[in-house]
Amino acid sequence: MTSGLKMGGSLLNFSELPREYGFNHFVMLMKDQKLICRTQCINPPSEMPSDWNILKYARKMEIRYLWELRRFFLHPACQNAHEQMEWERFLGYLQKHNMVAIAKLELYELYILPPDEGSKFGQVVVAYWNKKAGLTESKKQKAKTQWTGPPPTVGSERVEGLTSTVRQDVLPSFRMVKELSDASHEDINGEGSSTSADKCSISHKFPQETGDHHAHESRVETCSRPQPSAVQYGLLEKNYVRADPSYLKTLGQAHSGWIFGAIAELVDNSRDAKATKLEIFVEEIYSTKAGKNIPMLSVIDDGHGMTHQEIVRMMSFGHKQPDRDDPDCIGRFGIGFKTGAMRLGRDALVLTQTADSRSVAFLSQSLNEGKDNLEIPIISYHRKGQFMEVDTTVQSEALAKNNLKSIKECSPFNKYLIGEKLGLFREKGTGTQIHIWNLDEWGSDYCLEWRTGLSGGSSFYQGDILIRSGRIRSRPGQITQKVPLDYSLQSYLEFIFLEPRMKIYVQHSLVKSRPLAKSLNMTSVEIGHIMGKHVQLTIGRCQLEWESANCGIFLYWHGRLIEAYKRVGGMILSADTGRGIIGVIDITGLMNDGNGHVWVHSNKQGFQDCEPYARLEEWLGKIADEYWDRNFDALQLKKGNALYKPDHEWVQCDKCRKWRMLSSGFDINNLPQEWFCYMMPFNGLCGTPEQAVDSGVITVSAKRSGYVSKQTAIQSKEVVQLVNTTSTSGGNKDDSIQPTEEGVRPPVSKRLRRGPTRACKVT
Repeated sequence: MTSGLKMGGSLLNFSELPREYGFNHFVMLMKDQKLICRTQCINPPSEMPSDWNILKYARKMEIRYLWELRRFFLHPACQNAHEQMEWERFLGYLQKHNMVAIAKLELYELYILPPDEGSKFGQVVVAYWNKKAGLTESKKQKAKTQWTGPPPTVGSERVEGLTSTVRQDVLPSFRMVKELSDASHEDINGEGSSTSADKCSISHKFPQETGDHHAHESRVETCSRPQPSAVQYGLLEKNYVRADPSYLKTLGQAHSGWIFGAIAELVDNSRDAKATKLEIFVEEIYSTKAGKNIPMLSVIDDGHGMTHQEIVRMMSFGHKQPDRDDPDCIGRFGIGFKTGAMRLGRDALVLTQTADSRSVAFLSQSLNEGKDNLEIPIISYHRKGQFMEVDTTVQSEALAKNNLKSIKECSPFNKYLIGEKLGLFREKGTGTQIHIWNLDEWGSDYCLEWRTGLSGGSSFYQGDILIRSGRIRSRPGQITQKVPLDYSLQSYLEFIFLEPRMKIYVQHSLVKSRPLAKSLNMTSVEIGHIMGKHVQLTIGRCQLEWESANCGIFLYWHGRLIEAYKRVGGMILSADTGRGIIGVIDITGLMNDGNGHVWVHSNKQGFQDCEPYARLEEWLGKIADEYWDRNFDALQLKKGNALYKPDHEWVQCDKCRKWRMLSSGFDINNLPQEWFCYMMPFNGLCGTPEQAVDSGVITVSAKRSGYVSKQTAIQSKEVVQLVNTTSTSGGNKDDSIQPTEEGVRPPVSKRLRRGPTRACKVT
C-alpha cells in the first residue's frame, strides 16, 4: 500500500524520499509485543530505536506538561492490508477516547497523540522527551501555568521544503508562538513596525535537544497586518476550579431540611438504571479504624450498572445537562449522588458491575481530611473470560493498587468484605451497590433509626427506617401531627412513584406500593390547559387521609413525587375544609420550558417560583374548591364513622408488577403476602394487559361556574346512592339523603363555619 503527500500537484511517496528529508527511519509499532504496523518517522531525534512497544494509555488532558515536549511526525508504511487495518483501529481508539499511547524506550519517553476529528489517519504526531536531558519539575510547572488548553493554530509549517497544514497539536513548543506574537509588531528587517501590505516570512528555529543531528528550520507564513497578541492566544495563566474537601459537606446541605430527600436521590438512580429490585437497609459492620461495630446504610439494586466512563461522570461535580427532557429519566443535574450520599454520611463506597466491567469508587470526607484538593479513588476492571482484571486502558496497575490501598485504609472494607459484597451481583450479574457509613448524627445518636420486621412475612410489624426527630414537614394550613410519609421511609416509598414497578425492600421488608390515583373514593378526573399545556388531575376522597385529618395535592414530575399534601384553595384557610380530599397530578410537561430547562429544584423536593407553577396553583385551588362544594354535603358520617372504600381495590402482581383491578366488594385483606396473577380473584395470566378503569366508574366533571347543573346533580346523587348501598348499608332511615323535587339539589354555597354539615348526624 502506498502512502504519500501532495506536493506540486503530484503524490510524493514517502519511501522514495532521500535521506536528508528525515523519512529514512522505519519503526515497528507494537502493543503488548504484537505488531500494529510498520511506520516511518519524519525528522526523529537521534538514536531512536526501530522497535516501539506501547505500554499503556492515558487521557490527553491528564498529561499537563504534554505541550512543553518536542515533537515529530509518524507516518504509516504498512506492508499489507492487515497492518493498515490495525493502524486505523489503533488511531481510531486514540481519537474516540482522546487517549495518548505511551512508549518508554531506553533514552526516550514517547507520547503518540490522538489525531484530529475527521482525520484520515495519514499521519500522527509524537511528543517526546530525552531521559538524559530530563524534563525538570520547573518545566512541568511552567507548562501547567503557561498553557492547559489546546495550542493555537499559526499559518502553515515548512519542513525542509515540504509544506503541510499545521494542526492544533503539531506545534513543537509554545515558546515559538509567544516569540512570533512578540515579533509580529517588528519589521522583518528590524526597522520598526511594518506597514507594507505584502506578505512576509518569519523564520524560527525549533529548540532541539543536545546532540540532535536532525535540527531543522520552521518557517511560518504570516501577513503584515497586526498579529494577535500573547493574551489573545491565551498564553497567560488561567484559573481553574479546585475542589476543597470541605465542599463535600457543603453538598450535603442540599437535603438539610429532610434527610429522606437524600435517600430519594439514590432511589432515582436505581429507577433510571432500569432496576427491578431495590434493597435499602442498615446493618452493623466492624470498623478497624473505629475499633468497634458501626452502622452502615446500604442501597443495592439490580440495574444495568455503570461503565468506567459513567462512574467517572457520576463522581464528577455536575455535568452538562441534557438538551432534551427525557420522560423516562429522573436524573438531570449531575449532583444527586454526591448531595444524597454526603447528607447521609461522611463516607460512601460504590460498587458497580456491567456485563463486561466492574468499578469501585470512593467518595470520602475521611480520606480527604487535611488535603488541599479533593481526591476520589476509582478502580476499574474489565472482563477477561471468567475473571475480572484491572483495566489498564483507563489506569495503570500501580494507580489501581494505590487507590485500593486508600480504600482499605479509610474504610471498613478489606478485600474479603469487598468480595462478599461483589458476590451479591451473582443473581443477575449486573447492578450497583452504595454503602455509606459514619452516618449523620442526631445529638449523641444518629439521625436515622432502624428496626427489623418480624420474621415469617408478617405485615403487622414490618421493618422500617425512621427519622429520629419524628418531625413533620411544615405546610400552610396543616394542623395534624400524623403524617407518616414525613418520618417513615416505608410510608414515603409507598407513594414515591406514580406508577410503581420496582420492588423496594426496607430493612428486608417489602414496601407495599400504593398508587394513589387508584385508591380514591368518589373519583373525578379534571382536564385543564395551563399556558397552552395539557394537565390532568385525579381527585377524590381517601378514608385513611380523612382519619389522619390530611388533605392536599400530590405533585409528580417524571412519575416521581416532588411535593406531597400541597394544600390549595380553601384547604389553606381552614383545617376542616378539604379533609380527606387527595389529588394526584403529573406536571412533567408543564414544568419544561421547551428549551431544555426545567422548573424543578436540584434537590427534587420542590418547584421553582415561576409563572407556570403560579398558574397551576390557581387552577388546582379552583378545581379542589368546586369538588368540595359539589360532593362534601353528600358524604355522611354514620354512627361509628362508616368506612368509605375506594371505587375499586387494586393489587400488584409480585412477578410481572402489573396492577390488577379486583371485583367489587372483594376484601383485599384476604389476599396473601405474596400475590400473583394466577391467584384468586383475578385467576389470569401475567401476559394479560393492565385493565383500564370502566367509563362509568370515574366521573369526569363538566366545567362549573358557581352552580350545579341538573345533569351533574343527578349523576352525583346516583354515585352517592351507590356508595351508601354498598358501603353503608344497614344505616337508619333518617340517615339517608333527602333529595328535592326531581332529585335535584339546590345551589351549594361555600360553608365558612367549622363543624359538621347539616346533613351529617352526629351521635
